[in-house]
Order: sequence, then C-alpha cells, then structure tokens
Amino acid sequence: MASGNSEPRRSLTANAVKVLIAGGFGVGKTTMVGSVSEVPPLRTEEVITAASEGVDDLTGVEKKTTTTVALDFGRITINPELILYLFGTPGQDRFWFMWDELAEGALGAVVLADTRRLDSCFAAVDFFERRGLPFVVAVNCFDNAYRYGTEEVRQALDVGMDVPLLLCDARERESTKQVLTVLMEHVLALSDLAAGLPQGR
Repeated sequence: MASGNSEPRRSLTANAVKVLIAGGFGVGKTTMVGSVSEVPPLRTEEVITAASEGVDDLTGVEKKTTTTVALDFGRITINPELILYLFGTPGQDRFWFMWDELAEGALGAVVLADTRRLDSCFAAVDFFERRGLPFVVAVNCFDNAYRYGTEEVRQALDVGMDVPLLLCDARERESTKQVLTVLMEHVLALSDLAAGLPQGR
C-alpha cells in the first residue's frame, strides 16, 4: 500500500554524518543552513535588543535584527547512502563556549567568511585547526561587496593550499550544495591519505 508521505524513502543503512557551519556574527550561517535543508530548519534566533549594545560587535551588520543564540539545524540527503546533518554555530563571542559541544562527533566543517569583515572568521579557522577537524572556507559573496579572488582571501586568512577555499552565495541552494560537496570530497581525500600511511608499531 502506498504511503501518503511524499518524502523520499531512505535506506536504513544510510550514513548520517554531522557537519558544522561556522563563522563570525552575521556572515550568513543561518541563511546557508536554511537554503539547503530538505526539512524546515530549526532556528534559535532572537531579536537583537539594546541589551546587546557594547556586548555584540555589530560593525558592518548594523541592519541585522536577529541573531542565533544556540544553533541552527538542517538536513540534506546527498545520495541514498549519505545524509548530512547541518549544525550552524552561534557567531557572537559570548556563545563560543558552545562550539566544543557542537563539534563533538562532527566529520567536518564549513567556515563561512565575509570579506567585508574577514577577521570575524579567524576564530573559526583557529578552532578547527586546533581540533584537527577537516574544514573548507566558503566566502559568502554579499551584494555590493567587493569580490576578492580566492587566493587573495587565502593569503589574508593564512590558510594553506591543503584547505579548499571557494566563493559561494549562501542564499542559493545549489551554491551551498557545492560547498558541502567540496567538504565531503576533502574529508574523503584526507581519509584516503590517512589510510595509506604506514601504521605506527
């Protein structure tokens, strides 16, 4: 008997993996998760109030009216064998204590960058480098912002050539899917490399 559920049937053996979407305040993490999630994304946004003045740095995002206070959550099926669970981190300094919990069990991460405030993603790059968690850098190309080349951004962030870096539009589903595909390819390449190394005695 046919099911009334229009959602595609999923294999019981599908691999479900956790991916973080990280970066500074207002870089587009909530937008990225929402653009690609095949389920209504879970959001923990609150209205920015006068109480955050002097606490949260709104430089460059003065028109922003809401902020994530816990996490964003979404899901995308890459293929019948691979489902990604997306966890968007809060961007404000005062919520960074949550990053350790959110990173637990993650397979990889996207560091979302805004070239108008590139320093806002330094902490995320440092965090994943210290943890040894594979990540890619995705430069969110905001309207009316100067478009820097990927190598200019790489040099400014001081990330090695081994870290994939690409331009994206977090509002566009296909653009976000491309970022996630590059991340998965990067994770697999590192996994294959590690598998080929001689094991210590």
